[in-house]
Amino acid sequence: MSSEAKNLEAISKAIDAHNRACEWPAVAVELNPFEVERLAWDTIRGLPIRPNPEVGTGRFRVVCAREEGEPGEVVEAVAEQTVPAEPAEVG
Repeated sequence: MSSEAKNLEAISKAIDAHNRACEWPAVAVELNPFEVERLAWDTIRGLPIRPNPEVGTGRFRVVCAREEGEPGEVVEAVAEQTVPAEPAEVG
């Protein structure tokens, strides 16, 4: 088995393990920038590959949605009070 196939298998297993153990899904995979360039992958199983210099070569990190907020989450701010706006001069 090639080293690329071994990497793919290890990352795929880690994504599955994360998704089984955590209520928040995996949203990305981080690799050392050198590894991102070497492998030339953009995504793995639909998850984006992100360069992260803090991840050592030969290692990877599965990024959890809990770390980034739920994917597609929309937050709406609602004020309890209204504040009148003063007209601004233009020109």
